[in-house]
Amino acid sequence: MSAHSLPVRDAAFHQRLLQQYLVLLKRYPVLTKSVTSGILSALGNLLSQGLEKRGGTHDSEKPLNWLGPTRFAIYGLFFTGPISHYFYQCLELLVPSTTSYSILKRLLLDRLIFAPAFLLLFFLVMNFLEGKSWSTLQDKVKKGYWTALKMNWKVWTPFQFININYVPVQFRVLFANFVALFWYAYLASVRK
Repeated sequence: MSAHSLPVRDAAFHQRLLQQYLVLLKRYPVLTKSVTSGILSALGNLLSQGLEKRGGTHDSEKPLNWLGPTRFAIYGLFFTGPISHYFYQCLELLVPSTTSYSILKRLLLDRLIFAPAFLLLFFLVMNFLEGKSWSTLQDKVKKGYWTALKMNWKVWTPFQFININYVPVQFRVLFANFVALFWYAYLASVRK
C-alpha cells in the first residue's frame, strides 16, 4: 500500500474555499461579512500582541491576553461587518460611479465623515467592552483619538481610494478587513 501525501498548497482547496465564501456572500451578505470581520479583527489583536512580544515591549514569557482578541472579534462581528456593509451600499446609492467627480466625492465622504465617526465608535465600544468608566473613555479619546485619526488618514486613504472606486462592492468589506488586520494591531497599541 503506497501512501500519498497531499500538497500543502492544494489549489483545489483554495478554489473550494473561495467558492464557498462566494456562495455564503451571496446568500448571507451581512452575516458573512460580519463573521469575516470578527475573525480578522481578532487576528489583528493577536498580531498586535505578537508584535509587542517580539519587539520586547512586553514580557515574552507572558501568555496571550485572550480578552483582547475576544473584544476585537465582538467589535468586528457586531460593528465593523454590518456597518461597513451598509456604508458601502449607501455610498453606491449616494454617489454612483456615473456622477461627476464620483471618485473624489466617495473618498471625501469616507475620509471626512465615515472614518472619524467609525474611529470614535471604536473607542466607545472598546471602552464599554473593557468595562471602563466614562472618564477613562474621555481620557483615551483626548490622548489617542486625534493621533489615531491622523494615522488613519495616512494609512487608509490610498487603500480606501482603491477600495471604494475599484473593488466590486460585495468585496469591499473583505478588502478593508485585510487592511484592518494591521490597522487593528496599531489601534490596540495606541489605545494603551
